[in-house]
Amino acid sequence: MNVILAVKQYISKMIESSGPGMKVLLMDKETTSIVSMVYTQSEILQKEVYLFERIDSQNRDNMKHLKAICFLRPTKENVESLIQELRRPKYSVYFIYFSNVISKSEVKALAEADEQEVVAEVQEFYGDFIAVNPHLFSLNLQGVARGRSWEPTILPRVTQGLTSVLLSLKKCPMIRYQLSSDMAKRLAESVKQIITKEYELFDFRKTEVPPLLLILDRSDDAITPLLNQWTYQAMVHEMLGLNNNRIDLSRVPGINKDLKEVVLSAENDEFYANNLYLNFGEIGTNIKNLMEDFQKKKPKGQQKLESISDMKAFVDNYPQFKKMSGTVSKHVTVVGELSRLVSERQLMEVSEVEQELACQNDHSSAQQNVRRLLQNPRVAELDAARLVMLYTLRYERHSSNILPSLMEELNRKGVSEKYRKIVQAMIDYGGKRVRGSDLITPTDAVAITKQFFKGLKGVENVYTQHQPLLHDTLDQLIKGRLKDSQFPYLGPNSLRDRPQDIIVFVIGGATYEEALTVYNLNRTMPGVRIVLGGTTIHNTKSFLEEVALAAGVGHGGASRPPTRR
Repeated sequence: MNVILAVKQYISKMIESSGPGMKVLLMDKETTSIVSMVYTQSEILQKEVYLFERIDSQNRDNMKHLKAICFLRPTKENVESLIQELRRPKYSVYFIYFSNVISKSEVKALAEADEQEVVAEVQEFYGDFIAVNPHLFSLNLQGVARGRSWEPTILPRVTQGLTSVLLSLKKCPMIRYQLSSDMAKRLAESVKQIITKEYELFDFRKTEVPPLLLILDRSDDAITPLLNQWTYQAMVHEMLGLNNNRIDLSRVPGINKDLKEVVLSAENDEFYANNLYLNFGEIGTNIKNLMEDFQKKKPKGQQKLESISDMKAFVDNYPQFKKMSGTVSKHVTVVGELSRLVSERQLMEVSEVEQELACQNDHSSAQQNVRRLLQNPRVAELDAARLVMLYTLRYERHSSNILPSLMEELNRKGVSEKYRKIVQAMIDYGGKRVRGSDLITPTDAVAITKQFFKGLKGVENVYTQHQPLLHDTLDQLIKGRLKDSQFPYLGPNSLRDRPQDIIVFVIGGATYEEALTVYNLNRTMPGVRIVLGGTTIHNTKSFLEEVALAAGVGHGGASRPPTRR
């Protein structure tokens, strides 16, 4: 169960089906992102694709010597654009692939437009999602809820995305959903409806134990997306923002112009792949080793290039050297910027208090520590707001709750009205009244801490005590102890055996900390394969935006339409 491989295979198949010759790849905004997550431009160039175009771009040239491979989402706009394209074709022949199910009437409309008979084939290839890591996918959708219900336009897109993941992995699953969330139930029913309607597509070879789709709601664990992170991929997203594997570094002081935007992809960056899940302390050591290794391979001055063979050896090694040089400068810059932000925003102190709020049960210590940090002028607005939100979620019903005075501190600190409004919205979004699971139990904290000290050596422990609720949910599911009363099956059937293939989907967005949990479970639980997906992958900023949109706390308090990321 590897979502990156699934999308890659679809794209390779499209390109190979069109046979030899020069090709253009015609995409829309979303399929451009889908492709760019799994292939680099240079990899696709090697497959004779020399041009990348958008279907909605008006000024494309006529190039009758090129074959067109069209990879598009089956939207009304795209079908309309294709009809216009086929009436006045710019390329010699068209291979059309939709990323999801397309209706017979739309295929008929395309056939009628193809008067010059340039269409060689029309197929459905179900790559209708963003593959982030082998076991992690996203739909890049933000603002999916209005209050506690679906934003109406978003539910069909999420259904399409999720069913395409099932089709690409060739799974026809049983479905369980979080009972406390009406949105989870609606999505479960919507997916089931597609499986029933398109039963021929889902007619895969039966496995001994059927696969399982588990649909969860972010509101059950609003703590995880509020925490600072200390593993590489999660930290980069939390502090710099990862958008389709790209990081914008243009605001970094004194940045080299070549590094204003960098791509971090584990598929073609060995250092990143090896360090994705390591903590910040280890990454520092590994960067140092990478630098030393680079220094050794660096050609020493010009004096060595005396003979022809010296020069030949240098030229032969140059592409490798150049690639390594790019990798080194990129990671040194990224890690350097993370270090700068950690010290500038005093994130080690902030994170220690966050972890105490998430894992311990000592109200008097927690309130003193939160107050102390709010009064520290170096603590940034975002970090001050997140500490108060964590405090509110943790001690919402505590008899000595000091939220009003913490809100005054935020006001005094000059924290924006929007963030102060989100503190209240956070309780409506993920407070005790809303949650179906036991997110906070005093005994858990002790158990979690013990478990972590067993499994983690080194100084970072205090910053990584927290385990997402998802860890507990999946652990119970794998052991066959997940309660039907909280996570019922859709329909009459239920799973008797321990599940093997599990697809978990989080409405309202997953996080890289949860992806790490899934990665570790996949590594340590033999015979169990888990894939995690979400409507998006959150960092704290995007999560606060999600909560604000659900609560209608937009700019000026008006609710806004959802945004695509």
